Parts: sequence; structure tokens; C-alpha cells
Amino acid sequence: MVSAYADLEERMRARLGGRACLYVPSCRFGLYLALRRWCAPGGRVLMSPVNDDVIFFVVLAAGLRPVQAPLDPRDGSLDPAAVPDSVWSGLSAVLTTNLYGNPDPAPALRARCDRLGIPLLEDAAHAIGTGVGGRPVGAWGDASVFSLSKHTGAKTGGFLSVADPRLRDGLAAERDALLHRARITRELAYLARPYAESAARGLRLARPAHAALRALGLHERPGIRMPLRAEELRRALDAAPALEPFHSWIRVDMHTYRLRPGAARLARTRRRFAALDTALDTHRAGTARLLASEYSARGLPEDGDVPPLFRVPLLVEDRDAAVAALAARRITVGYLYDPPLDAYAGEAFTDPSPAPAPAAWFARHALPVDPRRADEALAVLRASGARPATPSPALGGAR
Repeated sequence: MVSAYADLEERMRARLGGRACLYVPSCRFGLYLALRRWCAPGGRVLMSPVNDDVIFFVVLAAGLRPVQAPLDPRDGSLDPAAVPDSVWSGLSAVLTTNLYGNPDPAPALRARCDRLGIPLLEDAAHAIGTGVGGRPVGAWGDASVFSLSKHTGAKTGGFLSVADPRLRDGLAAERDALLHRARITRELAYLARPYAESAARGLRLARPAHAALRALGLHERPGIRMPLRAEELRRALDAAPALEPFHSWIRVDMHTYRLRPGAARLARTRRRFAALDTALDTHRAGTARLLASEYSARGLPEDGDVPPLFRVPLLVEDRDAAVAALAARRITVGYLYDPPLDAYAGEAFTDPSPAPAPAAWFARHALPVDPRRADEALAVLRASGARPATPSPALGGAR
């Protein structure tokens, strides 16, 4: 019997050089499958402290202990050279982030994981079009997960890719056992959402709508980080590994993260995925302009191969003022991850980074700009007098 997702999986397989791919309703759901398959409960997973808190809760739901890694302050990528041997020796896996599409050092991490005999898992939600070391991001790990909610704007769907194709069918069975049935009301809401969002933007209702939700206590993320709810989280940990006890955290921003897709959802996903290369070209052009600006600590790649970053992390002295200046021109800055996860969750729920200062500095100064609005954003920043921020040599980051 041919899977309803077979054509999508084949397209993604071709993009990754022949790796087996499994369609999943969301990146977070695919990551849960990967963590459960490759890591025994009680294991320790090295991850980035500058990451979506949803991913933090996915790691906890899999029955694992997050271990926060040092970062390069210039771009928020993992810094494996700053991880002490004592930390490496206690790990069960490494989870990359590829923040905003900027690749983590996968070749070095792959080599280290091979020496330790542990899996490398790649979160490529932001990096579907990025490469590193001559391979696509997502082609280095034992498993990798992708999102179709980012560059394609499908607002649903993703892939779990595996290096060993023999594991695919077993993972497909685990996926199907965990999925919730599609509902017609959810399908209709999915189809209507882009039109409702467009109308709200056109009528300038987005801010009043969010304010009303906050006033009613219905806004799930009133700040950058969702409320931790420590006592509830401790009770949930007693039931891990399992998704249900962590559902209220993992569903934030995507209540359909484990919903079996219906025909309408799949049809829109196919259309959006077919236009991916056009979207990547647009992101690549804007990325080049932003990386060439005075606000980028990375600069343009020496080989001229500009990645199609999902967001470009500019570095500014007063990030809040820059966000406000952009918002006044209806340029929204999202995907902020401040404070770092170790400061957010504390030692009760995670091992802190052995070198937390670079991550804290980056989280405080990073301004992730949509490359599709590169020229507008740069004009606003310059007119507002926003000053570039430069990491001090004491923070490290030279590679």
C-alpha cells in the first residue's frame, strides 16, 4: 500500500542525497521519535541553551536530561572545543540546533560522537536549505528532523530522516501509534488561518488581538519564554518518557503537532514544498545583504556560498530598542531565545553550561531579522541609531 506521504518523502530523500525520510506532522514530534529511538531513558543530551523552550520540553518528555553546551557568541552555534572532557564522557547523544539556519559544526561533532560511540541528532528546523562540510545540514546525523513551517510557510509538517534505512519502517509504526486522528474542524481552521492572519495584518488588528488574549489569560507565551510551571513539571518528569504529561508545554504555538494530516493539509503542504527552492533563493539574497552589514559579526562567507538563513542574527547593543523601532514599521522580530535555557529552567531540570557567558551575551544581543525584509530592516536600524554589538575576545568564539 502506497503511503499518503510517499511523494513528499521522496522529494526530501532526493534533497538529502538518498537518506530515508519519514513524513511527520511537526519537527518537534519527529524529534521525540528520534530521541526515544536512539536514547535510553535517563540519558544525557548535549544541546544549545539558545533554543526554543518547546525543544527543551521534548527532551524532557523523552525521559532525558538536557546538558547545556557552550556557544560561539558570534552566531549562537555550538562550540565543541569549549565542552570539557568530563561532560563529553557522560553524554548519551548530541543534539544540534543550527540556529536560524546557521550550521553547527557537524563534521567536528560527527567525529566526536563516533569516538564516543553516541548518536548525533540534528535539529534542522531552520536549516532545510543549508549545507556544511560539503553535505546538507541533516545528512550528518544518525537522525535529523526538518520543519515545513519555516521556509515554506506551510504551518504544518516536517520530516524525520535516518542514516540507516532499515530503521524507517519501525519508526513509521511508532509515528502512527502516537498520532491523533484528523478532525474536520482542525482542517477547516488550518485552511482559514492564513486568510484570518492576512485580514488582521491588513486591518492592523494583530496587536489588539494579542492584547485581548493576554487579558483573558489565553496567551500561551506572554513573554519570550513560556511559563516553566516548575511544580507541574516535576510531576510530569515522574511519568517520562511519555508525551501526554508534557502536552501542555510541547503544544505551545502548534496544537496540531501530533495530528494526522488530512487531505486539505497535505495538499497545501505539497504546494508549499514545491515552491521551496524559490523561497530559498529569496532568503539567500536577503541573507547576503544582512551578513554584509555592520550589524553582522560573521560577515559574508569567504567562499561566497551564502546560506539561505531562515533568520539572520544581527547583533545590536540595545536589542529591545531595535525591536521597538522595527515594530513601529510593522517589521516583526520573532524567534528570540532569551534567557538561555539553563537560566530559564535552573539546575533542577538541566545541567548548566560549563561556559554560560557567550550564550547569555548572544541571547541578549541577537536580533533575528527576516532576510526577505533585509533592506527595510537595515534602513530602520540605521535611522534609529542602533549600534552594532561586538563580542569581546574574552567570550571566545574564534574557530
